[in-house]
Amino acid sequence: MAMVRVSSLTPFISSRTRLPCCNFIFSSPSAVNSASVFRRASTATDMATTTKIIDSHLHVWASPEEARDKYPYVPGQEPSLRGNLDFLVHCMEEAGVDGALIVQPINHKFDHSYVTSVLKKHPSKFVGCCLANPAEDGSGVQQLEHLVLEDGYRAVRFNPYLWPSGQQMTNEIGKAMFSKAGELGVPVGFMCMKGLNLHISEIQKMCSEFPKTVVLLDHLAFCKPPMDDEEAKTFSELLGLSRFPQVYVKFSALFRVSRKPFPYEDLSPLLSQVISSFGANHVMWGSDFPFVVEECGYKEAKEAVSKIANQVPISPSDLEWIMGGTAMQLFKGQWTA
Repeated sequence: MAMVRVSSLTPFISSRTRLPCCNFIFSSPSAVNSASVFRRASTATDMATTTKIIDSHLHVWASPEEARDKYPYVPGQEPSLRGNLDFLVHCMEEAGVDGALIVQPINHKFDHSYVTSVLKKHPSKFVGCCLANPAEDGSGVQQLEHLVLEDGYRAVRFNPYLWPSGQQMTNEIGKAMFSKAGELGVPVGFMCMKGLNLHISEIQKMCSEFPKTVVLLDHLAFCKPPMDDEEAKTFSELLGLSRFPQVYVKFSALFRVSRKPFPYEDLSPLLSQVISSFGANHVMWGSDFPFVVEECGYKEAKEAVSKIANQVPISPSDLEWIMGGTAMQLFKGQWTA
């Protein structure tokens, strides 16, 4: 089937930073309050001289030896890929990536001890994104608060497939955690692995009810280049979320959303439209290490973005935002220029 054209492309995208309304900037969680999370974005010119390369989405887990001795895997979630800290640091150094947001992996589920140890070992290199626990007893709210205030996590992931059967992320527990994240000044990342269309109403409802909670959409919200009207509608709904100023999009795990092999150039129209809708300073690159290593390689995952950007083309200043500026703005104070 032929690809559905969602909208016409502009000939050149130039510094489309989003400035109609204030953007969310986070200092350390303990210092953030609801009255101080807004601030206008820096100009694209400023970013050109201060941006580092930041990976907004990757995972790390214990080696088999570490799992046996100290950091056990969740039964049934033993990894088949190497994803320990030493391997990650090697890949980042080889690729010239300066910092990253580590998303708690399902291999350790709600036991954050391994990722916490990594954050303590490299406090200036990594930021932690914990995993929300939607247990019906409500303990997830207290766990989130502890992970943020005591262990220094600065984001939280909502995995809808961990919610009790038949319940949505908008249930009482989900709303309590989402609201608490806003109070603590930590963004909430949504993983819509089975399709954005299954969760769009939940995300819209959360954004409407809790506008102070920042939202991160993992992996383009799992939208692939549309092949039919239904997929085109879903992608349009993704673009429609740009009406909420607190929503950011991760241009991450490109191998998961592209229909073509590396360098995933079929994603260039999607990236163009995401930038047009959200602004480059609401878009950030992520690798999805270690899964990406066997797909194209970690260094290649970073290089793919430039190759995709050249197809549109995208301005150098916008690329600066995507490759690090947005993450540095969002987690202000973490990675110094």
